[in-house]
Amino acid sequence: MTIDPERLTHDLARLSFDAPKLSFAFYGRVSTEDNQDPESSLGWQLSLATNLIAPRGGEVVEKFFDIGQSRSLPWQRRPEASRLLAALRDPRRGFTAVVIGEPHRAFYGNQFGLTLPLFHHFGVQLWVPEIGGPIDPDNEAHDLVMSVFGGMSKGERNRIKVRVRTAMASQTLLEGRYLGGRPPYGYMLKDLGLHPNPAKAAQGKHLRGLTPDPQTAPVVRRIFAMYLDGFGMFAIAEALTRDDIPCPSAYDRARNSHRDGLAWSKTAIRVILTNPRYTGLQVWNKQRTDEVLLDVDDVALGHTAVMRWNGRDQWLVSKDVVHEPLVDQADFDRVQETLTRRARTATAPKRAHRSRHPYVFKSLVFCGVCGRKMQGQHSHGVAYYRCRFPQEYALANKVDHPRNVIMREEMLVKPLDTWLVGEFGPSQRRHTITKLLDQAAVGMPTATATTPAGPTAAECDAKLAQYRAALDAGADPVVVAGWIADSQAERKRAEQRQQAATAAKTPDDLGRITQEEMIAIVEELGDMVTALRDAEPEHKLEVYRSLGLHLTYTPETQTVRAQIDLGPHRWDSVRVRGGT
Repeated sequence: MTIDPERLTHDLARLSFDAPKLSFAFYGRVSTEDNQDPESSLGWQLSLATNLIAPRGGEVVEKFFDIGQSRSLPWQRRPEASRLLAALRDPRRGFTAVVIGEPHRAFYGNQFGLTLPLFHHFGVQLWVPEIGGPIDPDNEAHDLVMSVFGGMSKGERNRIKVRVRTAMASQTLLEGRYLGGRPPYGYMLKDLGLHPNPAKAAQGKHLRGLTPDPQTAPVVRRIFAMYLDGFGMFAIAEALTRDDIPCPSAYDRARNSHRDGLAWSKTAIRVILTNPRYTGLQVWNKQRTDEVLLDVDDVALGHTAVMRWNGRDQWLVSKDVVHEPLVDQADFDRVQETLTRRARTATAPKRAHRSRHPYVFKSLVFCGVCGRKMQGQHSHGVAYYRCRFPQEYALANKVDHPRNVIMREEMLVKPLDTWLVGEFGPSQRRHTITKLLDQAAVGMPTATATTPAGPTAAECDAKLAQYRAALDAGADPVVVAGWIADSQAERKRAEQRQQAATAAKTPDDLGRITQEEMIAIVEELGDMVTALRDAEPEHKLEVYRSLGLHLTYTPETQTVRAQIDLGPHRWDSVRVRGGT
C-alpha cells in the first residue's frame, strides 16, 4: 500500500479546517499591590493566554478581568471571578474552557484546590501556560505545580507588604517624610517639589509636607496653654465652644460628614494633647491593618481588613524636626506627664462598697428636654436621676437646657406602682383591654385569622437561599434549577393567599381575635404588677423592664410621663400611656 504525501497533507489540512474551534473565557487580575496599569496588565496577560491556545485553534470569546482586587480574596468575593463561576453553571454559556495568562495572579494560597473542583464538576477545562494546556484533575504533577504557584503568590504578597512597611518605617525615622493621610488639626499640606523617585517624578508626582494652618494652628497652641494653666479637657472644650471656634469635624466637613460637628468634645482635646506631631516630629504606624477571618466557620471565605490602633510603644517617630512645630518639646512633655499623673489618680483602686439602694429605674428614665438617658446618682443615701448638659453644649446644639435636671427616685416609686396596679387590677382590666383594643385597631397591622394552606412567602425565601447556597457549593445545576422553579411558584401562590386573606378580613374578625390575645396578655401582666408592692428594688427593675417601661421627666412641670410598650412580648405596637 502506497501513501500519497500530497493527498495526506491535503486531508490533514481539510480536517484541521473543518474541526470546530475551542471557545475560551479569559480570566486575569490586577490590583494596587501589583503597582501596574490595568490596561497594560490586561494586555500582556491576555497575550500569554492567546499564545497558549492559538496553536490549538482556540479563541477568547469572553473576558473576566478583576481590577483593584487583592489576590488574597477568594474567587467568590472578586466581582469578575464570581461572575465567571456563575457562568460555569449556565449550560448556555458561550465558552467550553477557561484560560489564565498568569496563575499566581489568579490563585493565592490554597485557592486553586478550592476552585478547580468547580471547573471539573461543570465539565469546563482550565488552561494555564505553566502546564502547557488543560489541567488534568487526576494528575498529581499538575496539582503540585499549581499548588506551588499558589504558595509563590502568597509569598510574593507577603514580601511586598514587608518591603513597603520597611521602606515607610525607614522614610519616617531617617527622612521624616510625610507618608499620606489627612493632616492633623492645626496643619495643612504644602508642596515640597518633585518626588525623589525618578519614575514617580516622571509621572508628575510631588512630595508634600505639613505646614501650620493660619486658622487652626493658634487654636492648638491655645489648647496646650490652657491645659498647662490647669484647665481640664472638659473646661477647654466648653471654652472653645463658647467662643464659636469650629471643632475639627466642623472645620473640615468634607472629610467628616459622618460627624455632627456641633461642639468640641473631650475626645478631640485629648487627641490633640497626645499627638507628638505638634512638636515638629513626623509620626507613623499609629494604626495597623489586621486581616480577620470573615467567617470562623468557613475559612474558605478568606479574610477582611480591620483597622486597629497601635500602642504608643509601636509608633515610629522621626529623629529630627521636619516641619514647623506648634508646641515646644518641653511643654509637650509636661502635658504628657500631667496626663499620666491624672490618669493614675483617676484609676487608683478604691474601696469597693455595695450600694444599699440600687437604682429601681436604671436606664428607664429619660430627660424631657434633650431626650437623653438620665444617670443615677446617690447623695446622702438618697437615689437621684440627673441629666447634666453643659450650657455651651446646649447652645451649640440649640437646646434650651438647664445645667442640671434632677429627679428624686422615691417620689416616683409609689405613684407609679399605684398606677400600674390600678391599670392591671381585676376591677380595671376590662377598661385597660378596651384601651388596648382601641389603639390596636388604629396602629396595628391586621392579623391573619386562619392558618395559610401551604408555606409562607418567608419560608419560600428561606428555601431559595438554601438552593442558591447549594449551587455555590457545586450541586447539580439542573436539579437545583427545578427546585428553584418550584419554590418561586409556591412563593407566588403564598403571596396570592396572603392578599386574598387581607382583602377578606373584616373589622369584626380583627376585634374578636385581638380581644382574645389581649385578655391573655393583660391577665398575665396583672399577676406580675400585683407583686410590685412587696418586691425588692432589683426585682422591681426586672418587672419594669419586662413591661417595656419608658419614663420621661419634664423639669418645668415636675411631671413624669409613663409609657408601657408590650411589643417585646407578643405584640407589634400596643401602648398604654399614663402620667404622675
